[in-house]
Amino acid sequence: MTTPGFLFCRDPLRPGGVDPQFAPEAAVLRRTGARVVLVDHDALLAGDAGAAVERVPRGSGAYRYRGWMVPAARYEELERALVARDCVLLTDAAAYRSAHELPGWYETFAGLTPRSVWRALSPGDPLPDPSVWAGLASALGSGPGIVKDFVKSRKHEWHEACFVPELTDAERLAAVVGRFVELQGEFLAGGVVLRAYEPFVAGGEARVWWVDGDPVLVTAHPDSPGQVPAPGLDDVGEAVRRLGCRWVTTDMALREDGVWRVVEVGDGQVSGLPAGDDGRDLFGALVGGGSV
Repeated sequence: MTTPGFLFCRDPLRPGGVDPQFAPEAAVLRRTGARVVLVDHDALLAGDAGAAVERVPRGSGAYRYRGWMVPAARYEELERALVARDCVLLTDAAAYRSAHELPGWYETFAGLTPRSVWRALSPGDPLPDPSVWAGLASALGSGPGIVKDFVKSRKHEWHEACFVPELTDAERLAAVVGRFVELQGEFLAGGVVLRAYEPFVAGGEARVWWVDGDPVLVTAHPDSPGQVPAPGLDDVGEAVRRLGCRWVTTDMALREDGVWRVVEVGDGQVSGLPAGDDGRDLFGALVGGGSV
């Protein structure tokens, strides 16, 4: 059987090269002897998955994707386009959605992550009446909360489009949700998530990389490079194995009461490394461990 390869996003300005963001990682993989094939991320997002994978040789086997985030629906199209070329993604569309979107992983990690509720909403949909958000938030009780979508928050617009000081304040909650949805625009992923706010210790998050249920690497979170806490992983490992996805990440933060919490789960194919990390340790674990 052909050794599995990696699909990297091509450089939109130099179609024959890897996107500069991921070029160091592709170089590391090539030095291991792994196959690197280019896909057109812009074409994929535009809905032309066939064009996106036209460089993938027919019948060339199994691949992992490595690149920019892909909406779950577009990832399904990527999978189908590869199947049409007699190729396969090692992370199928169902597994990608499970790890990439909060509703897919939340129940598995319940008790390890802040309490959350959500409502599906597509880009361009009219916003529900404020009473709808108040009703949704009632399941979380009183206290502060966070607004995000199924994949990302807007924490850099903390007071404007992320943090709600009191979830029972229906007017303020609706204002934050409305602004969040407005700023996300066409990039709104899945819908709106409301999460109970938990205070974390300053000092950054740790990103844990899991392959086939094993923690192969702990790195700094891309938002806090150079800071690598050492989270406890026993309970988290059990949850990762229950989730059943082969290559995932968990972002971990230390709550002020000394308990490590899972802030986010992500698909490893689209999770970022800290600035300056070329992926040598990560891909060494993937390729050297036979889990490519």
